[in-house]
Amino acid sequence: MDFKRKMPLSLAHKAQIAIFLIVLGVHGNSGAQNTSPAVSLVPVAKGLDHPWAVAFLPQGQFLVTERPGRMRVVSASGQVGPALSGVPAVAAGGQGGLLDLVADTGFARNRRIFFCFSEPAAGGARGNSTALARATLSEDTRSLQDVKVIFSQQPKVESAQHFGCRIVQAADGNLFLALGERYQRKDDAQKLDNHHGKIVRITPDGAVPPDNPFAKQPGALPEIWSYGHRNPQGATLGPDGKLWMHEHGPQGGDEINLPQPGRNYGWPVITYGENYGGGKMGEGTAKAGMEQPLHYWVPSIAPSGMAFLTSTRYGPAWQGSLFVGSLKFGTLHRLEVAGGRVQREEKLLQGHGERLRDVRQGPDGLLYMVTDSPQGQLLRLQPG
Repeated sequence: MDFKRKMPLSLAHKAQIAIFLIVLGVHGNSGAQNTSPAVSLVPVAKGLDHPWAVAFLPQGQFLVTERPGRMRVVSASGQVGPALSGVPAVAAGGQGGLLDLVADTGFARNRRIFFCFSEPAAGGARGNSTALARATLSEDTRSLQDVKVIFSQQPKVESAQHFGCRIVQAADGNLFLALGERYQRKDDAQKLDNHHGKIVRITPDGAVPPDNPFAKQPGALPEIWSYGHRNPQGATLGPDGKLWMHEHGPQGGDEINLPQPGRNYGWPVITYGENYGGGKMGEGTAKAGMEQPLHYWVPSIAPSGMAFLTSTRYGPAWQGSLFVGSLKFGTLHRLEVAGGRVQREEKLLQGHGERLRDVRQGPDGLLYMVTDSPQGQLLRLQPG
């Protein structure tokens, strides 16, 4: 889960130069020879305060969220701009704050973005929940305009944990939002009268698509797409346009899932993890009516960020691979997926040490990451 022990930085890492070589490693059961290309890790921008997500703007600019509640534009040359005005108040603390961010597929025309954050209860009441907002980025990239919250997770609870909060926009324009079960409310993940531990699907205006699986079921919240999730912090579209996501397990049992409409993904009834400190959790690893993960990790890697590589910028061997960042180890995991299963897993950036919070493919076909620290970085994985 997100608050697993942070890995200490070595003195050598603290004194890193602008460009340094990556140490590559392989992990998996295929026995395949390592065919990874030569790559280097290039810092694009530094001095970001716990950056959580990066989106790509025209002319090579970047838009980055910082968990304490700020959003900044980073120039193509790496200059970090001032905090944008117009960002709503966030419940910053623990795992909460300003979290994921995506640019609308029509951004070049409408300058619209979507972002999610931990929303405090109104009127000074106690509690918070994950909210999804849309806004227009001003032409001078200094402010957010026409900000509107289009979805608020219900109910709000007093918790600083498990907000989830990854956004994916599908080809039809509809939005998927991955929601955590808020930790102490884990049993809610199996109930359809709340948004805890769910994937929800809404339109860009916040309406419920009529073909949502529970849109007409009495007693169920109509936004729900799938349920039985724990704390999802990675989501992306696969090459076939379908939704992929991963979620934190407890102690072990991080999962990759392919959320299908109306399906139950088991948490907290089934899991490949265990209670903190040891001991069985739930009813085992399988139960009728509950879906199995495509892939899982024991021990946990604390995954965050997720992207398919569609380009050939790193050569043909990596094209089509799924990349997942690790908060716990600071590694980048490359997964070769075929036939509905992971055929091979390769660990990259071993020895890097910094928590990887987001992983995205940029318009240039290269992979970009942000690191979760008070002096976080925007990094580019450079071939050659």
